[in-house]
Amino acid sequence: MHLNQIVVDCLEPSRLVRFWAALLGGEPVDRAHGWAHVSPPGWPRISFQPVPEPKAVKNRLHLDIEVEDVAVATRRATELGAAPQGGIQTDEQGSFQVLLDPAGNEFCLVTGYDHDR
Repeated sequence: MHLNQIVVDCLEPSRLVRFWAALLGGEPVDRAHGWAHVSPPGWPRISFQPVPEPKAVKNRLHLDIEVEDVAVATRRATELGAAPQGGIQTDEQGSFQVLLDPAGNEFCLVTGYDHDR
């Protein structure tokens, strides 16, 4: 088995795909029936599925995006439309910043975390 794609439910797939394409790279693709996707280099495809209801609760799954510098990446993500939640957190494993994408989905920018733990 392998991970084929990550699918995100949202109200405006065409808008959200452009945020993620700008953040991670790749070209946004608008598809039939309101769907959209991006294939960022080194990532599985991220697809955006239209749903009629807005996000109402905390995600049960979120993306951790490894970056070289959390503060620099947070500024860039914010310029693209993300909203930081609190400040940068640091523990014995590394640092992370929780953000919301333009649809309110949580994701983290991380650095220093050991992938084998």
